[in-house]
Amino acid sequence: MERKRWKAGSAVLGMVLAGGACAGIVGDIAVPQRIPDSYAQAGTLVTIAPDRTLNLRCEGKGTQTVLLEAGSHADTTTWFKLQPLLAASTKVCSYDRAGYGFSSEGPLPRNLDAEVADLHALIQRAGLKTPLVLVGHSRGSNIVRHYAEAYPREVSGMVLIDPPAQDVASVAPDWAKEEQQMSEQRSGFIRQCEAGAEKHQLASPPPALASCVAGSNPLASAKVNAAIAAYKYKPTFWRTLQSELADNMVVYGQAVSSKETHGATPMIVLTAADTYADAPADLRKTLDAARDKTQQQILATTTQSKRIVVDHASHDIQLDQPQVVATAVAALLKQTSASAR
Repeated sequence: MERKRWKAGSAVLGMVLAGGACAGIVGDIAVPQRIPDSYAQAGTLVTIAPDRTLNLRCEGKGTQTVLLEAGSHADTTTWFKLQPLLAASTKVCSYDRAGYGFSSEGPLPRNLDAEVADLHALIQRAGLKTPLVLVGHSRGSNIVRHYAEAYPREVSGMVLIDPPAQDVASVAPDWAKEEQQMSEQRSGFIRQCEAGAEKHQLASPPPALASCVAGSNPLASAKVNAAIAAYKYKPTFWRTLQSELADNMVVYGQAVSSKETHGATPMIVLTAADTYADAPADLRKTLDAARDKTQQQILATTTQSKRIVVDHASHDIQLDQPQVVATAVAALLKQTSASAR
């Protein structure tokens, strides 16, 4: 059921993080090469509503706070390389969205409005100092932008990591049709996994459900892998995934709204050079063009924007080139700090 990575919006249903190990040092801070064992347990569970908590991980100190918003069906482990780099000079927080990681399930549907409402409650209940610099990867870039529209005074700047193409059907109708068909097949597969989870079968799955569970992440210890597996064995994960992927089809099926505006809020868009590296050459050119068009529309929503193409990076720039992301965030922090004085 897993589709090639160049199929934008596809679900990677396994437990292995995309992107290889990235060696390097930012300043005096070494880029972590393995997910720390601290990710095997919750950070701080913040109550955002009766019987609902979100898992928050904060590090560092500073006059400004950076909040990291993960992509589709990702948890805080996606930030294990970037977060310590940022924590060396500022306060930085990441969190598990409802239904993922150590966070409890949220009401369905899990659309952008629901995610923004949760994020706002988290920021308030955790007492995070605003305005924040928001960093969003993939679907997270849509959540960040949606949040900035709803609460502009709470956002001082945005770093968007490879925002996916929207309204691809306008430039690649055959591809979009195929993606819709894949979405329908994927939905049926997720329903099977959810049913297996309801029966507590995924820890030792029968052959028919073996594809619901992928191998261990080589960048994590057995302890961390066990924690990741534990939440993916629960029906909560599959219900959340189903709803989020359905919303992805809605979000990415339409163009960036001409009404979206962020005034003069600083924005940096990081574009991966190899987002569609696995696609056939002719299709890759089309998909690159669709993504570039989307990102240009996003950049046009503010009077202070900049786009940076990141070489040697897949869609998961935060894993492949965390130093580049850290540098972009540092530049934005400097800009927003100067404008606040």
